[in-house]
Amino acid sequence: MTNETSPSLELFRSGRAELGKVLAGQQELVEQALLTLLCGGHALIEGVPGVAKTLAVKTLARFLALDFRRVQGTPDTMPADILGTNVFSPKTGEFSLHRGPVFTQFLLADEVNRMPPRTQAALLESMEERQVTLDGDTHVLDAYFTVFATQNPLEFEGTYPLPEAQLDRFLMKIRVDYPAAADERTVLERHHRITAGHRLEDMEIAAVDAGLLQAARAEVRAVQVEPALFDYLLAVVRRTREWPALSLGASPRAAAMLLLVAKAYAARDGRTFLLPDDVKAAAPPTLRHRLLLKPEAELEGFSTDRVVADILAAVPLPK
Repeated sequence: MTNETSPSLELFRSGRAELGKVLAGQQELVEQALLTLLCGGHALIEGVPGVAKTLAVKTLARFLALDFRRVQGTPDTMPADILGTNVFSPKTGEFSLHRGPVFTQFLLADEVNRMPPRTQAALLESMEERQVTLDGDTHVLDAYFTVFATQNPLEFEGTYPLPEAQLDRFLMKIRVDYPAAADERTVLERHHRITAGHRLEDMEIAAVDAGLLQAARAEVRAVQVEPALFDYLLAVVRRTREWPALSLGASPRAAAMLLLVAKAYAARDGRTFLLPDDVKAAAPPTLRHRLLLKPEAELEGFSTDRVVADILAAVPLPK
């Protein structure tokens, strides 16, 4: 039985309707992006160019009425381009902080794997601690600070693969595929109707009530978990550490993140209790970037998603 007055239910109903005005299809992207915000985490979005990754994030920021900044990843992007720097003023004879784009509520790091490793590492503290340290001074970021980073899986030239420590800071990895034929036709029709000087991202989006996201997050924290489901979730995570196709399994932090995302799935459906199906739904986006395949498994065509599916099939459901 679901709670029809649930803030999480209302957030998803409004989100699907408003983002649907701009995005055709891509329901999984919309759902998992909203789940990321429900958990207060960050997301890595992977997909080929032109599948609306950037458009989705910009529209989501407008729907939530949050401040939005964007950073374009390039090989010469420096940490100061993201964090900012202290600038000396000859007039006052003092240094003042020139704030970078990280000082926002909603940060889009476009093509994050084109940034050099030093710049990628500059995001670590802000994502984990929601603060920035410059010249020994700590600056606290907004409580709603969220990073959505995009990367292209095909373009390897001029890219720097994200290290495991960086990947682990992302709550979820969202995979974006090509839209279905009917959805792609809708995209074409919408572009055809747009008059000169107007863009899809300029369409009217009704912003959600300011307190709804906060209430929905509180609802996630209140989801009840039976002891048997703790055991089930841990069995899934621990099985990754001994799975023959993997050289790196999920960490205890990954288990905690899986629990959080599973609770968000329950809240999304208006439930105050966790089900095994919530764990199953949360496992692929939460674990896929935290597992490392053995080289021979990659040669055989395995993917981390396939491994997660095999593990879920192998672990008995709680009675």
